[in-house]
Amino acid sequence: MEPMPRRWWEGPFDVERLAWSAVTAARDAAGELAVARGLDLAIDTTPELVAASFAAVDHLRVDGRAPAAWAELSGVVAARDGWVRLHGNYPHHAAVIRSVLGIEDRAGLERECARRDAAEIEEQIAAAGGIAVAVRTREEWQRHPQSRAMSDAPWADVADRGERPDLGRSGGVSAAGGVPAAGRGPASPGLLRGVRVLDLTRVIAGPTGSQLLAALGADVLRIDPPQRPEILDQHLSTGMGKRSAEVDLRESAEQVRALAAGADVVLDGYRPGALAAHGLGTEDLEELAPTAVLVSLSAWGEIGPWGNRPGFDSIVQAATGIADACGADGRPGALPVQALDHATGHLLAAQVLTALARSRAATFHLSLLGAARTLLEAPEPPAERAAELAVPLVATTSGALRLDAVPPPLRIDGSTLDLPVGVYAASPLAWKDGVS
Repeated sequence: MEPMPRRWWEGPFDVERLAWSAVTAARDAAGELAVARGLDLAIDTTPELVAASFAAVDHLRVDGRAPAAWAELSGVVAARDGWVRLHGNYPHHAAVIRSVLGIEDRAGLERECARRDAAEIEEQIAAAGGIAVAVRTREEWQRHPQSRAMSDAPWADVADRGERPDLGRSGGVSAAGGVPAAGRGPASPGLLRGVRVLDLTRVIAGPTGSQLLAALGADVLRIDPPQRPEILDQHLSTGMGKRSAEVDLRESAEQVRALAAGADVVLDGYRPGALAAHGLGTEDLEELAPTAVLVSLSAWGEIGPWGNRPGFDSIVQAATGIADACGADGRPGALPVQALDHATGHLLAAQVLTALARSRAATFHLSLLGAARTLLEAPEPPAERAAELAVPLVATTSGALRLDAVPPPLRIDGSTLDLPVGVYAASPLAWKDGVS
């Protein structure tokens, strides 16, 4: 057997270590749960699966079509005194950029940014509900109030809330009293059979974690707002095994609260505090579902001056000095993959699996900033040529769509966890056993 390659990406950071540690944490937690449920399962991973899964949307093909990675108003733009990174992939965020800067297209964006300081653009767009940050060096970020506020916060913070019902031996029932959910293919041993997961996350990190839980047999119901739908390619790249529904919380919050009350796991990936307005904040959920495993996922953490700001992997890279360190010829760059998102998603899954294995109700808080800090504080990677790894793809479907996709990066008994992707917004608001 050939030795496992140590490096498979280029760049100044040890992204491989970050990725491998997060995925193997999920692997080890899944193994612990298998033992607790009396299941004889060989659970492993490979560098090929890890590397490909961290670039899942890049490898995705939908009826042979490759996704478009970035919208017109996303990316790095030169400001008067430096650089700014903007995120306009979602229409409502792009609308803010257009409104604040008074522009229509990329040419206008570049023209207006060149007339303003990066910090001015950052503050004006953020104040209007958009997404932009000044590109900082690592040293500049260390002096920033948000960096100082989160300096001692772990990547994943846990509050143990006591015991929860045991899942039981191979294929037991849900703590909410449900009937075991049917599995398919390699996931059929039912590691998470009978486990209900309410997925209130978006974009990449949360959906990556919930996809792994779905592929391991959980009934994962993802909910999105119809007025701000998920980008379809992102759903298709992280939706294996899940069901998807659209709900306007302004009208149907009670239905979602009822689902949360019957869930074993609830994942929140919205801007901190956003769901509290609908009775679905962390404290609300601790009362609604006292024995559930709860996860709150944020970009910047939930304290400090940016504690209630939204953000994305690329934006956190730009603010914290990662993009500056990855740059060339004076222009900021980026990590080879959106590693902050994917690593945090797999760490999320690891924490959930561990809590379930140990029959603990717990509340977890994770942030992309925690992943960035972990990467920044790690030793430099070894000076080795990056290996070219094969891309393990599986053929699957989402309704009438034909997909070539990367499966989650774990294997059970040597087989990948490949499942169909739930049709976006096509599922009813109910658990698989029919109880809402």
